[in-house]
Amino acid sequence: MVHFVGAGPGAPDLITLRGARLLREADQVIYTGSLVNTELLSGCRADCRILNSAEMTLEEVIGAIEQAEAEERMTVRLHTGDPSLYGAIREQMNSLDALGIAYDITPGVSSFCGAAAAVQTEYTVPGISQTLILTRMAGRTPVPEGESIHALASHGSSMAVFLSAGMLAGLQEELLRGAYTADTPAALVYKASWPDEKLLRCTVGTLAESAEKERITRTALVLVGDFLGGRGARSRLYAPDFSTGFRKGTGEGEQRPATGESGSALREGETRS
Repeated sequence: MVHFVGAGPGAPDLITLRGARLLREADQVIYTGSLVNTELLSGCRADCRILNSAEMTLEEVIGAIEQAEAEERMTVRLHTGDPSLYGAIREQMNSLDALGIAYDITPGVSSFCGAAAAVQTEYTVPGISQTLILTRMAGRTPVPEGESIHALASHGSSMAVFLSAGMLAGLQEELLRGAYTADTPAALVYKASWPDEKLLRCTVGTLAESAEKERITRTALVLVGDFLGGRGARSRLYAPDFSTGFRKGTGEGEQRPATGESGSALREGETRS
């Protein structure tokens, strides 16, 4: 059995309980060595085989898994953040499907969540933005047509840009071609939740300059949007005069379904992610 596990953004205590348990039980761990905090491996058994996938090809990763399966040994494939975001797991799952090897996925805390925690902000602020775009700049890995930064920036919504810290001059130019201005708030979060985490607040117009001064060229997430400005309307959901399925608002004759900040109905018992 193969378990794809999200390691979280960096801090070893931000892995899920399930992920930590699977690491303790693993016969083999193949981890993303360039990004995963190796402190997470300290909980592995002494006889656990540990491989660094940064030094391996896809074929070598699958070969190591095949060998473990032949020996009836369990593999944890440890990916940074959440495996579903830029984890390159689809190609691995395709290979495992072809070989008839079973697998499952344990989600993890993504770096965009760790970055928001570092900045102490909310991406979806009433009256400011109700949409978060997760994307990356085109580089050696292209992006599909229609997903260029300037096309996505035309929405003016909250944005978290992955894998682009080494291309900030180009990123800045692309953002300014969209709905953002030079004064739009921005932030660079280097190694969110790691001991050497660094937070730089700036604007879209000073993005590249700020990173250059601090010599940040990799392992940083770029946040862009007015959600960083500290403004926003109060949520209607918690207003005293607002009725929900759980409480009756003041000055209202009848209860009505709870609504989110955007006015969309929330069913009784429904939670927001």
